[in-house]
Amino acid sequence: MLYNKEEIKNSLGVDDIFELLLMFGGDPELTDFGIISETICHNPRGVGSRKLYYYEANRMFHCYSGCAEPSFDIFELVIKVMNIQYHQEFDLNQAVRYVAFKFGMTGEVADKDENELEDWEKLENYQDLLGIEVNNEHIVLKEYDKNILDKFNYDVKIKPWLDDGIGQEAIEYGKVGYFPGGNQITIPHFDKDGRFIGLRGRTLSKLEAELYGKYRPIKTNGVLYSHPLGMNLYNLNNSKQNIAIMKKAIVFESEKSCLQYITQNGKESDISVACCGSNLSSQQLRLLLEAGADEIIIAFDRQFQKIGDNEYNNWVKKLKKISLKYRNFALMSFMFDRKMITSYKASPTDCGKEKFWKLYKERIII
Repeated sequence: MLYNKEEIKNSLGVDDIFELLLMFGGDPELTDFGIISETICHNPRGVGSRKLYYYEANRMFHCYSGCAEPSFDIFELVIKVMNIQYHQEFDLNQAVRYVAFKFGMTGEVADKDENELEDWEKLENYQDLLGIEVNNEHIVLKEYDKNILDKFNYDVKIKPWLDDGIGQEAIEYGKVGYFPGGNQITIPHFDKDGRFIGLRGRTLSKLEAELYGKYRPIKTNGVLYSHPLGMNLYNLNNSKQNIAIMKKAIVFESEKSCLQYITQNGKESDISVACCGSNLSSQQLRLLLEAGADEIIIAFDRQFQKIGDNEYNNWVKKLKKISLKYRNFALMSFMFDRKMITSYKASPTDCGKEKFWKLYKERIII
């Protein structure tokens, strides 16, 4: 496989960078310009100063303490961290592959080089660092002890989500709880076989959301319950049987949208999954194809304010790219709010069942 380094770097959002820094122990903090982190670029985790800055505008890091070459990109940071924390000597190609696999990205098929290991063999060289295994070319994510889920509160009514149209039955169905220690909604993630592979928290604090983002992996008792989001699909363990019957799958951005869909339509009709972002990775496509989906319906949030503005043009371009990438494998259709019946950045499920099904019936093939 050939990987486009710039394309991968440009596809990473601030939340993705934040997740990597969190996993590497940088204790990141979101800012107006990007992220501030501990200097894990030249210090072991937990001992550096907070002088590593990530600037969203140019997608570059700058270390204001200790680095001979203070400006570098995400791949150079991976090289530095692997050397310091894991005693692994990564070159640029390995760093690019690491990031690509971490976020479920793929490259283009190249002529086979006899001196080059196959992708899966290369991945096996550092799969432990990602928390995954490769078994007969199938990705198996690290499994956590699910007894941790018993520690959370399931008696508290999660009013913000109830107010957003998620029913109590759907909340219980998704095993969603509350973590008082972090003032967070707890959202467990399972793989297609029901193995507990990650735990995300949705903060209920407005200040925390502004500083660190709404969603991040939960850390408790010294364990960070993170997993590569691009390697899995939220709710596939619940919806896979219906997907096999209906031959269709609806892909939302967030877990919340799946729970809204279940509330509106019932779990017996559930064909929803969430990719936990605004991109569909090749691994996620593979999971849907293996589940029996002939049509994949992209139901992402409305990421533009007006028809024809820059956001609109960029969003159409992005959706076209997804279609071109995968349309040879499945029918790719898109729930696209051309009539502006939903709110800016709203999920198709945010505005009720009637509007959702209107968007569904008017979905387009790009």
